[in-house]
Amino acid sequence: MSLSVRPQRRVLVTKINRSQSFAGVNSSADRPFRNLSPFTPTVSRKTGSRVSRMFSMSHKSPPPKVPQPNRLDEVYEALKKGLTAYLEVHQLELEKLSTQIRESKRNSRLGFLYDLDKQVKSIERFLRRLEFHASKIDELYEAYCIQRRLRDGAHNMVKAYSTGSPGSREARESLAEASKGYKEYTENMCLLENELESQLGEFHIRMKGLAGFARLCAGDQYEIFMKYGRQRWKLRGRIEVNSKQVWDSEEMVFLPLVTEFLSIKVTELKSLANHVVVGNVSCETKDLFAALPQVVAVDINDLGTLKLSLEVTWNPFDKDDQPSAASTVNKTSTVNKRFSTYNQSPPDTPSLREQAFYVSVHQAGLLRRHGQW
Repeated sequence: MSLSVRPQRRVLVTKINRSQSFAGVNSSADRPFRNLSPFTPTVSRKTGSRVSRMFSMSHKSPPPKVPQPNRLDEVYEALKKGLTAYLEVHQLELEKLSTQIRESKRNSRLGFLYDLDKQVKSIERFLRRLEFHASKIDELYEAYCIQRRLRDGAHNMVKAYSTGSPGSREARESLAEASKGYKEYTENMCLLENELESQLGEFHIRMKGLAGFARLCAGDQYEIFMKYGRQRWKLRGRIEVNSKQVWDSEEMVFLPLVTEFLSIKVTELKSLANHVVVGNVSCETKDLFAALPQVVAVDINDLGTLKLSLEVTWNPFDKDDQPSAASTVNKTSTVNKRFSTYNQSPPDTPSLREQAFYVSVHQAGLLRRHGQW
């Protein structure tokens, strides 16, 4: 997948004569929207790197002063598609496990069926929570639409009373009442917009690396600065031999925002006082509401010779203890491993441990029967 790049004015830098490494940006013209193809460069990271949570804002940001209804409509549609995809993925996994239980009830051991049943119940709980979350978002959006219609009506009333003759006392009182209602509905829209924003979950972003198509060489150092509202992420990397890349940070968690866009700035570190801005782009984030992890590619420069690859995983909830599609569906479960192990021998043949257990139980029963226990 690719991230849509929004038009943005570029920084003008001088061209540097270099045969192998990137030479910088030499144009300040507006760049058009691009659709990029995904890629996965080879990246290695320093040991000890961990998930960064450098939030300079609270979980709930202050409500905006001016609502953005058109933008909220776009984010809501993308969010609903992502939640629907989440439900479909886990429904398929639930059907797969249910079929596996029905097929293996006669020929499998109790431990295997118990693990399958635990997985089924876990997915069922997650589906119920996901459905409740989707209904809560629908209720918030419906309340937002009601306040928007009331605000539009109050705006029309203010406009009508303002164009008429405000000489009478009744007209002035009606104008004041309409202005008060318009302000109240605007505040309600801002509060609902902020509440809906707090229900967007989390974006887990993993650094995959840079790809320069013969523009990267050993020894190059880059700094990547990402800005998403009040949230920041700065990381530095170095190009080593064999096209390996070492970065000082591995992951970042961003809280999705309604009106903000993800800004990415890439700088090549030449010396202490000589840094070259490779590119500065602003990307759309509403396309990141997806059920499965996705690798996105971003054009950093105008020519597209330098790209940034990121792996983005969306979690519809903002708690780490909740299962996600990546952990529930993509990873091979221990149940499947046990299933292949159990099929190697006849299911009715007890193991040596089970035989010893049955013998001990039988001997204990005999001793209890003869009064020697």
